[in-house]
Amino acid sequence: MSAAGVTAKSLGALSCHVCGLLVSGSYSAAHSARCPRCDAALHSRKVNSMHRTWALLIAAGVLYIPANVYPVLTLVSFGRATTNTIMGGVIELVHSGQIVIAVIVFVASVFVPIFKIAALLFLVLSVQLRMKARPRARTLLYRFTEFIGRWSMIDIFMISILIALVKLQALATVTAGPGAIAFAAVVILTMFAAMTFDPRLIWDAEGEDDDGR
Repeated sequence: MSAAGVTAKSLGALSCHVCGLLVSGSYSAAHSARCPRCDAALHSRKVNSMHRTWALLIAAGVLYIPANVYPVLTLVSFGRATTNTIMGGVIELVHSGQIVIAVIVFVASVFVPIFKIAALLFLVLSVQLRMKARPRARTLLYRFTEFIGRWSMIDIFMISILIALVKLQALATVTAGPGAIAFAAVVILTMFAAMTFDPRLIWDAEGEDDDGR
């Protein structure tokens, strides 16, 4: 194995998932695979990483449909009820001339969730198919996917602020719809999927290739 391909796993060392301490294989075997610093269980890779990521991605994909089909909020003003889906809200913003806000809502509420699902799906499949091409690019894709996930909740934040402002002014009644609940679930599930996926699995195939296996 080349120096560039040397990994903790190839040397028999384990990295603690809690505090990040690198522990030698001999110490781990002598101390029941426990971290000497935080006493967490040591594992070469995240336990059941692929199974848990698959389950979370499937659940997020299923909930993504009602998140965009059902209304995210219902506005009742002077006895008249108006409901809006995410795309309906984007269209309303465009018609009212709020182009910048419409773009922000579309990117954060429509594009980012489906991008995260598609990116994580690609990463999971690349690991299962033992893909060896461009591991660095796939690692950067994972980091970018993990980073942008936090911005997916902007639509829910906007709904919460709108509800608070309207109730304070007593102008109307605004309630979150089933679409908002489904959308929040999609965001949370994709965040958990990014957390359960172990990016070190991307490099395992290259390590096996270097070892001639």
